[in-house]
Formats: sequence, structure tokens, C-alpha cells
Amino acid sequence: MNRPTQSSGPSSEEQVSLWAARLDGAVLTQVERAELDAWLAGDPGRRALLSGYCELSAKLDRLVPELADAGRVAMPAERPRGAWVPWKAAAAGLVAASLAVAAVWLARPGDRPESLTTPAGRRGAFTLADGTRVELNANTSLYVENSRAERRVRLSNGEAFFVVSKDRARPFIVETPAGSVRVTGTIFNVLTEAASQLEVTVVEGSVQVRPGQAADGPAPSPFVLGAGDRLTDEDGAVSLRALSGSETEDTLAWRKGQIVCVGMPLSEALARYAHYHGRQIAVSAGAGRVPVGGVYGLGDLDEFLAYVRQGLNLRVEQGADGSVRVTLPTEP
Repeated sequence: MNRPTQSSGPSSEEQVSLWAARLDGAVLTQVERAELDAWLAGDPGRRALLSGYCELSAKLDRLVPELADAGRVAMPAERPRGAWVPWKAAAAGLVAASLAVAAVWLARPGDRPESLTTPAGRRGAFTLADGTRVELNANTSLYVENSRAERRVRLSNGEAFFVVSKDRARPFIVETPAGSVRVTGTIFNVLTEAASQLEVTVVEGSVQVRPGQAADGPAPSPFVLGAGDRLTDEDGAVSLRALSGSETEDTLAWRKGQIVCVGMPLSEALARYAHYHGRQIAVSAGAGRVPVGGVYGLGDLDEFLAYVRQGLNLRVEQGADGSVRVTLPTEP
């Protein structure tokens, strides 16, 4: 598909449909995102129009098959999933389906909840109904609910990278067992491995993080994070620090299937592998404190365990059920 431009050729309606298709089909490059930002800045009404097209495109993917099964519309012979056809060039059958879906949409205020899940050992990329892009690490689940007042995501366990579609009228809220993150449009990463652990890293824009409330304590005040900031909350101990560019890249290395260890405790590295593969990996307190260095593939647990055994000189025992136990050589 040709890249959308700001030329006077295509109409505004055609341009916004092309941008909707680009957002639904792939992650934009830096050049394309700058071009999109410039196009949106050219007319205050374009952002709302683009959001509407992205939402209706997602609804078409979900609802048209339902209407076709009910015999209310005819499906086009070939329509790749996620592809958006500009309104003026749409086939008659798709236009009829769009009108039928519009009637259903008006009868069902708000968006349907969405459930997104990645299995062990696999990552995934998705586009939400509002145009927000989400990348999920392995073994991660999201539950999404959009309304006219807000956009709310529940991340119970795992890791997610968000490129949030800007909408000042509808804040985007990520809820985790250890706290929540609130934005209107920005790029950030959230990791939560347990009810007592939360890590938020901001790449662009700013976010408001509110750690979880203790059962017998007052509601904590929110923290405001800017680009390059990372907040961690471990068992109620909150720390906030600014990261260098390379540190931010290391934090997001999971998006390339990697883990970058720079003095990382072995217990933390093994926890990442355990979650990624859905495996039970135990490490003794002494072995868990051993620092780890290097870049490793998250998909190759055996290679990392070979490094632990040979490079760190630690004992690695693997059970028949796939479980792993790492200890110091001097430990029983």
C-alpha cells in the first residue's frame, strides 16, 4: 500500500482511511509517525475522525462475520483481515455491511470488551479499537474495556508495551494488581509479575502512576513520570529514577526476544525466563544474588542454563516435569 501523504490529491476521508489501514497493519516507522503527527496537526478534527475510523474498522472485523452468519449481509469474496477499504472505493457488499454494522453500533453504545492473550514462548502485537498499539510479552493477558468516558485495560500478570492513541477526552488507564497507570496518549512499558510488583518505563510523553494501596494504609499519592523515567514498586518500596537511552533500550529488549543483563541478579533473570516459558524455576537465596552480564535470547532457556552452569559455576538440576532448580555448588 502506498504511504499516505499530505498532498491535495486524495480527499480527507480517503487520507484518514489510509492512515487507519497503516495503523492497523503494522507499527509505524519514526518517519511515518512524524508524518502522521504533522498530518494530524494540520486540522484539529482529523484526530477524532481517525479514531472513529480505527474503531469502526475493528468493529467491522468483529461484527460483519456475525451479520453474514445471520444472513443479513453478503461478505466480499476476498477481504484480508484488518484491511481497510476507503469508503468511496468500497464494494457494494461492504458498504451494505458497513451500514448494517453502524446500526448495530448505535444500538450498542460503547465498545465490546476485548481479551488479548499470548501463550508461553510467544509474543504478540495488536491494535485496539481506539487505534492504540499493544505488544505483549509471552504468557500475558489483557482485558480491554472502552467507553465514551475512558479507556481501561486490566493487566493481571505479564508485560505490555503501549503506543496509546491520543484522546484527551478519554484517558487510558492500565490497572494491575500492584497499581495503575493513567495517560491520555503516550508510549510506555508495564511489567507486573505479582500483586506486590510493578515496573513502569516511559519512552515518550508522561504518565501518572498510582501504586497499590496497602490494606491498612492510606491511598498513595500518584507519581508523574516523564520520558526516560522508570518507577519500580517492590512490596510497597517505591523507587523512581531516570534511565539513559541505552538503559531504556535494554528494558525493552524483550520486544526483540532478548534479555539484557548488566549486573542483574540471577533470581531476576530466571524469573523472566520462568514467566516467558511458563516453567517452574527455583533458585536458592545465595545463587539468586549472583550478578549476571550479557545479552541472551529469551526463547532459548537451555542456552541460558548452560551459561549458568558453566559460566557462573552453579548447580542446575532439571526435573522430569520440566522444573529447574539452581543452587550454589556448596549447597545441599
